[in-house]
Amino acid sequence: MVEPSWGVVATVKASAETILTFAAHHLELGAQRIHIYLDDDAVTARKALIGHPKCRVILCDDGYWRRRFKRGGRPGKHQQRQSANATHCYRRRAEVDWLAHIDVDEFLWPGKPLSEQLSSLPKDTLSARVRPVEALAADRGDPPSPGVIYCKATALAGKLRARQTTAIFPTYGAHLNGGFLSHVAGKVFVRTGEEAISLRIHNAFRNGVMDENPPELPATELAHLHAPSWEAFLAAYRFRLERGSYRSELKPASGDGGLTMHQLFSMLEAEGGERALRAFYDEVCVAGPELRARLEANGLLRRFRLDARDLLFRHFPETVFDRPDLMLRRLH
Repeated sequence: MVEPSWGVVATVKASAETILTFAAHHLELGAQRIHIYLDDDAVTARKALIGHPKCRVILCDDGYWRRRFKRGGRPGKHQQRQSANATHCYRRRAEVDWLAHIDVDEFLWPGKPLSEQLSSLPKDTLSARVRPVEALAADRGDPPSPGVIYCKATALAGKLRARQTTAIFPTYGAHLNGGFLSHVAGKVFVRTGEEAISLRIHNAFRNGVMDENPPELPATELAHLHAPSWEAFLAAYRFRLERGSYRSELKPASGDGGLTMHQLFSMLEAEGGERALRAFYDEVCVAGPELRARLEANGLLRRFRLDARDLLFRHFPETVFDRPDLMLRRLH
């Protein structure tokens, strides 16, 4: 039996190094297509992607959005642009049997080949879910080996997750979902070739109805580099607070009477400014020995290796960066 092909689609606004590392990692895993929709142009990345036989790239300039939405033009919210582009890719140009809609800071990490996992799903499966793990920043006093990324996982069962979260993150756990700053829902692979399908951030829809309770792909995790360094967290903080994953209209992360992420961060900032935000970050997001030990004791510590420079040189050998080692520091 021929194993199914798979690919990824992402709408991105990032440096060329980041975009090409994302593409190279998934090519290394066996992706047959990497679909990149550039929300903002990155010339070096665009040229490199165009030159790769398994990559497809679209520059989402004003002309592109006028062609897509003749009256409204470019959607104002990035979430809408992501969903529109992923649906466009699915319906017109997927070129694979299964398509995953993920972000440029998310890296699939399968324990066995993804094609093998996807081939084992029932024939009537529309989508299958991959659960996230969230990257931790390197502890400067006790750093990991070069290229190694520590991540925190979380339990699927709600009561166990809540109990573990308060134990592992004693100061802020009551307001966090699994200790994550970002989503715990994960992302989905969607079987292509179906009719009336649209994609959103975390789910697939058929005729406007969400595909409920898709099966899990437990042998694969999604390493999310949401806030891999204090500098990266701070650089994205204001946008996320106003329009992104910490925005005010989202529900409390803990789902049990805790604060929303917007309320939590606004309170910390009002009470202690950047120093209070840094204290939060250091407890929740830095892979210090005590946090690693608590995660390990609960079976929730992950270690991945991302050799970004080697991946770039292997898959995009024509692209030369002045200081690829700087990219490694930014990613980790």
